[in-house]
Amino acid sequence: MKDSLIYYSVGALLYCPANHKTISDSIIKQRFGTKYSLALCLEDTIQDDCVKDAEQKLIATLRTIMQAKEEKKETASDFFLPKLFIRVRCPEQIHVLYEQAGDARNLITGYIIPKFAPDNADSYIRAIQELNRTASRDVYMMPIFESPSIIHLQNRGGILYALKEKLDAIEPYILNIRVGGNDLCHMFGFRRHATESIHSIRPIADIFSDIITVFGMDYVVSGPVWEYYGGAAWDSGLAAELQQDRLCGFIGKTVIHPRQIELVNAAYQVPRTDWEDAKSILNWSRTSDTLVSGSSSGERMNECKTHENWAKTILFLSEYYGVGG
Repeated sequence: MKDSLIYYSVGALLYCPANHKTISDSIIKQRFGTKYSLALCLEDTIQDDCVKDAEQKLIATLRTIMQAKEEKKETASDFFLPKLFIRVRCPEQIHVLYEQAGDARNLITGYIIPKFAPDNADSYIRAIQELNRTASRDVYMMPIFESPSIIHLQNRGGILYALKEKLDAIEPYILNIRVGGNDLCHMFGFRRHATESIHSIRPIADIFSDIITVFGMDYVVSGPVWEYYGGAAWDSGLAAELQQDRLCGFIGKTVIHPRQIELVNAAYQVPRTDWEDAKSILNWSRTSDTLVSGSSSGERMNECKTHENWAKTILFLSEYYGVGG
């Protein structure tokens, strides 16, 4: 499992078209709060003939944020800077945008790779490797598993393990593994309502399960996008799906509206009983002649060996999302 807080701290990843005119102002004025990450998208949200213009608007956004950051520091009125990611269309964009950003490149946490698959994996991995040879700080990659190639049962396991072997070569730079719920649903013509969970769509849930099985022991895997932000039951539906996300091994979630952020953060806040049990498990006495005991609340069994990885994850989540009642 991952052993550093940064891998657990992407949290609610807010998607925004890279050519959005007001995104820099929203960040500077902290309209989205202080616990989220941001993806500036050049792929599905941008028309093919508008990509170059969107690239230039993205660079202008980064420079505006950097300038404001420097000015605010001088006046002691600094603002929260989220982890910033760029969702690219091709490997070549990674180097081009990094160079064009100039000094503002240090605002880029990493790149999101859509439709990550065997036919493009090597090129993307090579681009991240080359960038990190010269970058002044780590530049991360978040591949999205949403390609049609992973749908077919005959090939899915082999493809996922082959991709894992490739990603393992740059494992420290893989911040999260992400899953493309809507793209995978599109292949079947599925779409869930606000009262329904993607985990109830068995063909999609089976793909998610296989991704968790292959990657979940070594990487943080983030939950699929929730597309509802208004109307009846959008919030209770999101809360219900987040509960299933957590149970199935996902950490964090892609969101498409600021009002979803708070619900994601609340879902990953650690219950106090879990936090207390996790501390107890990780502080187990080395001189104890038994490795099992009842929890401090007297509700369940804690076993030192069996629950160690769970306990480590709980403490990472508590550090970023906090501890609830």
